[in-house]
Amino acid sequence: MMTDSLVFRKDKVEDFYDIGDEIGRGQFAVVKKCVEKSTNTEFAAKFVKKKRSLSSRRGATAEQIAYEAELLRKVQHDGVIYLHDAFERAAEFTLVLELLSGGELFEFLIEQDYLTENEAMSFIQQVVEAVDYIHNHHIVHLDIKPENIVLNNKKEKKVKLIDFGLARIIPPGDVVKAIIGTPEFVAPEVISYEPVGTPTDMWAIGVLTYILLSSGASPFLGEDPNETFVNIQNVEYRFDEKYFADISPQAKDFISSLLIKTSSDRLSARDCLTHPWLKTDLEVATKRKSTLIKTDTFKAFLARTQWKKSLKKVIAINRLAVLGKRSDACKDLFPEGDSCSDASDSETEGPDHSPEKRTAPTNSKLLEDKTNAVLQLNDGEQLKSSSIDSTPKNFSDGCSEK
Repeated sequence: MMTDSLVFRKDKVEDFYDIGDEIGRGQFAVVKKCVEKSTNTEFAAKFVKKKRSLSSRRGATAEQIAYEAELLRKVQHDGVIYLHDAFERAAEFTLVLELLSGGELFEFLIEQDYLTENEAMSFIQQVVEAVDYIHNHHIVHLDIKPENIVLNNKKEKKVKLIDFGLARIIPPGDVVKAIIGTPEFVAPEVISYEPVGTPTDMWAIGVLTYILLSSGASPFLGEDPNETFVNIQNVEYRFDEKYFADISPQAKDFISSLLIKTSSDRLSARDCLTHPWLKTDLEVATKRKSTLIKTDTFKAFLARTQWKKSLKKVIAINRLAVLGKRSDACKDLFPEGDSCSDASDSETEGPDHSPEKRTAPTNSKLLEDKTNAVLQLNDGEQLKSSSIDSTPKNFSDGCSEK
């Protein structure tokens, strides 16, 4: 079991754990069920291959593994997956993590007949509490999305935040710029190659809340990634009556207080916990219970994300996506059917239902200048981020039981 000081044990993991069936697989990691022999407790063992050489693009370095493990070791909160043990052998690392048997939140929701606004609020409140905790420890997750919100088990409606593969420790005063994330959930500052921080996570929570309350509709999703980025840069979204007619004004205000372009103007996690939507009020809570959110349309959202997963396209943003340049690398990044055309050529219908031209972000030249060293990786590998504090790129694989 982990102590306060992070130590990778040199023993064989099999000497202490009975290894069971595979429950997940990532680009260079395999996750299996395991049972600790001394306690008979179930965990998830994540086996990560070591890089054979520094030039290899397969596997992980000791620095990468140690960084994510150190992040998880620092986190001791009911709303965050925890690291129980760690091993290092000649060819691989093994992280023994909490086993979460409830599956992804949205997978759970489509099994239900309906979701009430009050239940949705409870899920978001749990996420915000977890994020408030990690932010207080100067940890920024940088990849908050439905796939990374997992139920502890199917009996309790308790969720946990997982996958700290892209997370960064950002102490006050440090400046980190990271061109990385999942397109639908990234904040404007990511696309603009401006400093990221705790407000970047809060933007993602705003997107998550919108999707949860609208039964899977994504606020900024465009016809292609370029259009999605332009929608984000312009903060162009609306509360469609089709989805939000019965949703409370407090919920809409909560979302609007997070989806703000200027990062410093967004609510912090601590602010969110005192927002009227998350504050407990018996009368309001009773009213929210009567607001039913359809769950069948979550299937469309899941189908889209699962399709991306099957192609190993949990996409890291790269400069080609913003600049809209056609190249082999761009074709590799976006699956067939997605466009790499210039965002300035995208058209959409505005509020008056007349086509209006969207322009690409005005600082794309700055982004190009700042990200010349950013590499496009093949086979679904995460894009390297460029950060002033030289934070290493980390691996990411989930440890939830599917």
